[in-house]
Amino acid sequence: MAHDEIIDHYSALARNALTGQRIADCDPAAFAEGGFGPAGYDDTAALPDGALQAGLGCGNPVAVAELRPGETVLDLGSGGGIDVLLSARRVGPHGTVFGLDAGPATVEPARRNAEQAGTSNVRFLHGTIEAIPLPGHAVDVVISNCVINLSDDKAAVLAEAFRVLRPGGRFGVSDVVTAQALDEQARQRAERRIGCAAGSLTVGEYRELLAAAGFVAVTITLTADHGDGVHSALVQAVKPAIGPGLEIRPMRQSDAAEVLAIYQAGLDTGQASFETTAPSWEGFSASRLPHLRYVAVDADSGEVLGWVAGSAVSSRPVYAGVVEHSIYVHPGCQAHGIGRALLSAFIAAAEDAGVWTIQSGVFPENAASLSLHQALGFRVVGTRERVGRHHGLWRDVLMIERRSAVAGT
Repeated sequence: MAHDEIIDHYSALARNALTGQRIADCDPAAFAEGGFGPAGYDDTAALPDGALQAGLGCGNPVAVAELRPGETVLDLGSGGGIDVLLSARRVGPHGTVFGLDAGPATVEPARRNAEQAGTSNVRFLHGTIEAIPLPGHAVDVVISNCVINLSDDKAAVLAEAFRVLRPGGRFGVSDVVTAQALDEQARQRAERRIGCAAGSLTVGEYRELLAAAGFVAVTITLTADHGDGVHSALVQAVKPAIGPGLEIRPMRQSDAAEVLAIYQAGLDTGQASFETTAPSWEGFSASRLPHLRYVAVDADSGEVLGWVAGSAVSSRPVYAGVVEHSIYVHPGCQAHGIGRALLSAFIAAAEDAGVWTIQSGVFPENAASLSLHQALGFRVVGTRERVGRHHGLWRDVLMIERRSAVAGT
């Protein structure tokens, strides 16, 4: 279905729920057996019937979101508000829960459900999940229940979720995924059974889109098998943590000038590398992996304050999970935790990508870099003595590496 058709379809279901009908967006037996709607919850006591009747989710994202008192939560595609109301209980009176829905017929009933439940710490918004009507860094947690698969621009949805999350914020959704790409007949069979498989991503595609948006620590846990390789799943990820007023995001081509300027400033110290001149952007980009590049930026101005990037060590298949990395921080922003935050994000992203070893070389005199890496699990594995001349002096290089306890085990 097209975007407007989806909105009209679910708005019609919401209107039916207002009349007291129990609604289901698929075969009724499959709806109950698959854990859709209220069947996916075990803590719905005292919720209004209207919220329960309008529930069309494919799981219970609230149960895995690890919500804490005082947090701000956003539910994408909130429908009758069942997940909003459950979240409101968990964040308590000092927390806030936003419910966002594109269907005009669902927002007002959801507000009435909240009033009936006596819940005052919720706000329901009308808008699309591809253009969330909230400012950046506005929420601690993004949840959703069997809605993202319906979007025709999932990359935009995940980019928006990343934008509105605060650093360290969590993404926890229930959704429908496929184990592999489906042929048209299999997809139509699944659509007839569960009603929301037509736009579902494969597990691999979901991972790639989350990584492209900037999320790390991605896990996708299959929870129910609906046949033909279609599953309900819990999808969890994290926005990289960093200090107040800052953000870590994927590196963009528009960052080129600032990235290279920081690179050159590091080389000018004489302690970062044997190189003395930063390469062109074309040279920089060609020698580094496209999916393991991050920048730390000022959240207000967008100024790049540091970067980290990975390079392949070999084209041989045996080294597929081994990368070399470089990390540089603006000279005026060191000792502010930026390097540690960047390296932590890089490690998490590398493990998501199946990297089992991260390695690099550090001059022995670069005590700050060595201390940072050792604090995050790197160890010195050897010394390359007098391996090269730098500014007229022979220099040793300490070889460091970090072996993952997750990938490649």
